[in-house]
Amino acid sequence: MTTLIRNMTLSILLALAPVSGVLAADDYADTIEVFRNAGQSGLFFEKAYGYAVFPTIGKGGFFVGGARGKGRVYEQGKYIGDATMTQGTVGFQFGGQAYSEIIFFQDKAALDAFTRGNFELGAQAQAVAITASASASATTTGASATAAATQHDAASAGTYYKGTAIFTVAKGGLMYEASVGGQKFNYKPI
Repeated sequence: MTTLIRNMTLSILLALAPVSGVLAADDYADTIEVFRNAGQSGLFFEKAYGYAVFPTIGKGGFFVGGARGKGRVYEQGKYIGDATMTQGTVGFQFGGQAYSEIIFFQDKAALDAFTRGNFELGAQAQAVAITASASASATTTGASATAAATQHDAASAGTYYKGTAIFTVAKGGLMYEASVGGQKFNYKPI
C-alpha cells in the first residue's frame, strides 16, 4: 500500500510540474501526425477551418485538480499564434497523467471566438479520447468523454459542439476521477 501511495504521489507531482515553455517544432508536428492518423480526428483536418494543438498537458489532482499545457493555433494550416490551457476540477480525483489535445474549429467564427482572448470550454463540452498506441489509454478532459477502444473506433464519436471538436490521446500516468471542471485558454498571436 505504501508503494501505491508513493507512486500516486509521484504521478501527481510529475503531472503538476510546469510544462516546458519551449516545445520543439517536432513536438507539434509529431502530435499533429498522431491525430491525423487516429481515426475520426484525421477527417477533421480536411474540413476544419483551423485547430489548436497541445502536445503535452500535465494533469494532477487530489480531490481538487488542475491541468496546464502550451500549444499552437493554426488557421487553414498556417501557424498564427500560441495558446495556454489551464483547467480546474472539483470532485473525487487522485493521481496524475499527461495527454495531448487538439481542438478543431468548424469555421472562422469559432476560431475568432478562440483567438479573441479568453476562451473557455465548459464541463458540458465532450472530448473524444483516442487510444493511439499500445501504451496509450483513454482519458477524460472534461465532465465526460467518449472513449475509443481503438484509434479507428473514434470514427463514430467525433462531432462539433458549438463550433469546436476536441480529441485527446493519453501519454502516461494514472488518474482516478469523477469530477467536474472546465478548460480555459489564453491566446497570443505571433
